[in-house]
Amino acid sequence: MSVYFIFQDVQKHSVHTLVFRSLKRTHDMFVADHAKPVSLDETSHKVKMAAKLRADYSAVLHMPVLKEGKDRPLGSNMPANQNYLQPVDDPEYLITGTHAYPSGPGVALTADTQIHRNPSEGGVHAMALALPPSQARLDASRTAASVGDIHKLAVGAERSHAPHSHAMSLLEGGGTKNSSLIARKAPTMPKPQWHAPWKLFRVISGHLGWVRSIAVEPGNQWFVTGAGDRTIKIWDLASGKLKLSLTGHISTVRGVAVSTRSPYLFSCGEDKQVKCWDLEYNKVIRHYHGHLSAVYDLDLHPTIDVLVTCSRDATARVWDIRSKANVHTLSGHTNTVATVRCQAAEPQIITGSHDSTIRLWDLIAGKTRATLTNHKKSVRALALHPRQYTLASGSADNIKQWTFPDGNFIQNLSGHNAIINAMAVNSDGVLVSGADNGTIHLWDWRTGYNFQRIHAAVQPGSLDSESGIFACMFDHSESRLITAEADKTIKVYKEDDTATEESHPINWKPEILKRKRF
Repeated sequence: MSVYFIFQDVQKHSVHTLVFRSLKRTHDMFVADHAKPVSLDETSHKVKMAAKLRADYSAVLHMPVLKEGKDRPLGSNMPANQNYLQPVDDPEYLITGTHAYPSGPGVALTADTQIHRNPSEGGVHAMALALPPSQARLDASRTAASVGDIHKLAVGAERSHAPHSHAMSLLEGGGTKNSSLIARKAPTMPKPQWHAPWKLFRVISGHLGWVRSIAVEPGNQWFVTGAGDRTIKIWDLASGKLKLSLTGHISTVRGVAVSTRSPYLFSCGEDKQVKCWDLEYNKVIRHYHGHLSAVYDLDLHPTIDVLVTCSRDATARVWDIRSKANVHTLSGHTNTVATVRCQAAEPQIITGSHDSTIRLWDLIAGKTRATLTNHKKSVRALALHPRQYTLASGSADNIKQWTFPDGNFIQNLSGHNAIINAMAVNSDGVLVSGADNGTIHLWDWRTGYNFQRIHAAVQPGSLDSESGIFACMFDHSESRLITAEADKTIKVYKEDDTATEESHPINWKPEILKRKRF
């Protein structure tokens, strides 16, 4: 059995013709606008409204229409407040049906209740003052009671209140003060607490590259620095002398942390490595592998054996210190995660990123609790207050303060107009911010008052452009401030013991407050 296939020549069209035909078909399909409402038929609308009146309002259709003004039909477009202020020829009129406010069911009308007295203007104003404030009215920006409400109840108020002046009725309405008409006192900054100025105490040299990170050991005897020369150095805190150098990283050391629970030092760097050093043997005993790019910061959890690191791969990772297991990979940021902080209370992990957001993390679930999006620039620094349940974040646009656990905004600290790389805060409420241009600003935590600005000279032989602060930290006595700088030095600051409030008064003016609330 033979099968024959007949092939017909298919007419070929140009791409332009095919596109045009497709457009035409689309146009024909959508040329009728089905979403356009049908034009209103006046006759059918009247029939519909008459049926609605009979169905919904038949019980009150026999009642008379209230005379609201001369020659003004009910439901006209005249503003309601003009209606009540119009003069009425007959101040009282007869109610032929049931009284609007009957004293009880089946009670016959008397000569007194048949007469409905229109309220006078004085009665309206008196009722405006007598109305109790409702919660809805308070919530709605404290607006005064409507004239319609006043009109309904003004007759009774006229008997119990003397007429008030028209000006008073404008100031007070519905029992609440109209805040738009009352002059407000301008917001002022509370007087800041006096803090002694800080001065440069010691300059420590020894690194051969930018000093990028600092950590002070729990006993307050020595501190650790990591630098661009790929070394970790341990310094005596009292004398500033070098005690030990550790080598092992093959790129810049970006973060160091000393454990309070074990004799371990942790470090991370741009070589993607996270190392655990045993300080009894001064050797690396553990590596934590997983980050796909440079690791920029790390922090230790204060109460459990957990290490948290953050990286240029836009993640933060939670590690079990003992087993080296990657417990959680905290993903959600869309750019480099520049800084991370841990605390015992919720949220236990806080991260700041170059995507200009701060994330508060649930450590147990490994998910975001809240995302703070107020910053407009990269967030490179975070500082947790040691006594309060609050946080400060530093960015090129502002320093912002937040409350935990939900990250509610408190205030902006404006004035440090530079890229802020580091922040620290002590128990006295001194907040320190260090920037890329080498400036250090000291702030009063409670009021946000900038009480001191420092710009220390660079190390002799360095360029002025090598003036930059990469990290700063208070020691555990909070009497020393240690900074890591771009001129390859470590600078130690201390409070001026000779300063008094009389010799260094606060240059404070109440009218200077200009806080943004977002």
